Amino acid sequence: MDADQRADDDPARGDDADDTPVAHKYLAVRDHLVGLVAQGLRVGDAIPSERTLCQQFGLSRMTVRQAVDALVTEGVLVREQGRGTFVAPQRMDFEMRLTTFGEEMRRRGMEPATAVLAAQTVAATPDVAAALELEPRAKVHYLYRVRSADGDPMSIEQVWVPAALAPDLLDGGAPPSMYDALRARGLAPEWGEDTLSADDATDTEASLLGLGDRRAVLRAARRTYSAQGATMYSRSCYRADRYSVWVPLRAPRPSLVPRRRAPGGDDGARTDVPTLAADPAAPPTTTRHAPAAAAARGERP
Repeated sequence: MDADQRADDDPARGDDADDTPVAHKYLAVRDHLVGLVAQGLRVGDAIPSERTLCQQFGLSRMTVRQAVDALVTEGVLVREQGRGTFVAPQRMDFEMRLTTFGEEMRRRGMEPATAVLAAQTVAATPDVAAALELEPRAKVHYLYRVRSADGDPMSIEQVWVPAALAPDLLDGGAPPSMYDALRARGLAPEWGEDTLSADDATDTEASLLGLGDRRAVLRAARRTYSAQGATMYSRSCYRADRYSVWVPLRAPRPSLVPRRRAPGGDDGARTDVPTLAADPAAPPTTTRHAPAAAAARGERP
């Protein structure tokens, strides 16, 4: 039994008997703990036990636990059964924009690294061919890699690029940055679309990411487009204990566009039902017939 559990039976703990609103007491404990983390507690350091916090603030264990629970939910703290509560590793925002893993990690002051598990040219599976708008079994370059930051594995990534667009992509081995490699070949990423889902890691993924008993992951399937069309398709598996999703929102304009099909095949949703678009100038669902459409409008393709 740890100190927090023994606090349940401690008659000396506070009882919230004064007239201060419970919300104010709860925030006082929460702000105190956030301050301790900001002022020097490092990842893996223990916070004061609930018994200590009860005595320090003259509060009941229930009120103290509410404050601690909130910080656990926010990813600031992590509980370990039978041991106590500790400062959690930094959780990073998974921002929805076309940037490289290396750029994102360096922006946060972390050192990125990549372990390439496979780099080869293969025949596209039906779902990959559909995502890249290719003929069945068309040749694609395939990368399978683990991305790390400051030595900690953060994500697993699979990438497919049409071989016809970049025949020499893998000639020198796996490129350090796929986006940079595409830009160098006149295939600069211009826009993309993500499909996100929550899932449990497979045994292989859990081993590669060092998840232990915490198996929750965030999955992202992304199609990236250049002026030439669908240029890259990727599937990424992110540690849920290290990432949260950040999405900017804006009010929709009164414009209707066809609903896009999820990357990789039929997601069960109807694609002929119009939905409100965030931007009437949003890129088309497919670029396969873009030149013909441009000619019909009297524009140069």
